[in-house]
Amino acid sequence: MKQQQEQHLDISAVLAFMLIPLGGFATDIYLPSFPSMASDLGVGVGQIQLSLLLFMVSLGVSQFFAGAVLDSFGRYRISMGSLVVFSAASVAIAISRQIEVIYAMRVLQGLTVSLIIVGKRAFFVDSYSGEKLKHYTSLFSIVWAIAPVVAPFVGGYLHNQWGWQASFYFLSLATTLIFFLELSYSGESLRELRVFQWKPIIKTYGNMLTTADFALGVVIVGLSYALLVIFGMTSPFVIEHVYGFSPVISGYSSLLSGTAMMSGGIISKLLMNYPLRQKLYVAVTLQLLLAVTMLAAVRLNDNLPVLLMFTFSLHVGSGFIFNIIYAYCLQRFTQNAGIASGITGGGVYLISSLTNFVLTHLIRIDRAEPLVYANLIIITGLALVIPVFLKASFNLRGRQIQISNP
Repeated sequence: MKQQQEQHLDISAVLAFMLIPLGGFATDIYLPSFPSMASDLGVGVGQIQLSLLLFMVSLGVSQFFAGAVLDSFGRYRISMGSLVVFSAASVAIAISRQIEVIYAMRVLQGLTVSLIIVGKRAFFVDSYSGEKLKHYTSLFSIVWAIAPVVAPFVGGYLHNQWGWQASFYFLSLATTLIFFLELSYSGESLRELRVFQWKPIIKTYGNMLTTADFALGVVIVGLSYALLVIFGMTSPFVIEHVYGFSPVISGYSSLLSGTAMMSGGIISKLLMNYPLRQKLYVAVTLQLLLAVTMLAAVRLNDNLPVLLMFTFSLHVGSGFIFNIIYAYCLQRFTQNAGIASGITGGGVYLISSLTNFVLTHLIRIDRAEPLVYANLIIITGLALVIPVFLKASFNLRGRQIQISNP
């Protein structure tokens, strides 16, 4: 097996950071194309949204098990194979005219992306320690947030020039390029493979999922991300059908949303020495106040600037909370980094996809006002879970935890 070479470690770290946002790229890049895809394929809006939810569920469920597989069989060969399959599935989506084939390929993409990104997050735990590891893990969610910033913007322009298929050709080309770079510079980072035994693995999963602060932390990051996803799923129809703008404007709007989430992550890093309790309470209280104010503003003047102004503010808070708790969960079980990474990452997609599936079926989000109601429901969920999380973290550690990096 090809081992990671020390002289190429920094290049491998850059490649790992390039792949960590892959799930977000595959999620967000075709959001501006939703209306056109529905029209071109002759299917309903809900069927196109289902392709996104299937990808997210596949990505979420498979991440739960990806960690155990990667801890037992290594990171490198599985990641390389997954890149090849993901690239091929992207081409299959671009040339397909059958929504069922697209569904199957999106599920396959979710599986392969989970193996890639869980392995790349674990790569840093394998390769670094101490302050350097803390520095890198604090960057995870900020780097991950690049996808919601860049992907819809890129997707909007690709769609405008060559149609919705161009986004999937782009994904195929990008992952093929990274495959060859990985082939040249990367290798196996796991020093010692763990024997794949069901009973110890199941016990490890059970211990993690029944650890209250960890499990509640996963719920918090899932709900925080759900706020971003519900906007990404529904805003193209509002922006293009209600306000009458183009897919490029939808892409810009999603870019603004992603920039807000990244900004929240950066702010949380700058405030990392402030008490955890105060940061979380202030953030979720401001989100509640903003959501209520947004509802009144939209009722008085329903237009794109109002929608984007409040969405930006809400997503800054979402990114702030997400970054703090995401890093917390990844550092909670360092001896089983792959499994902890898988549960945390999988939980983000499972909880956010389930939340948005329920909301889009309970609320017909075809205007700005129903979107605000969906935001209020998600933020109320955060407001209820955060105090329980803080109590659990205090009780389990015997003191209020101060996270060394947000």
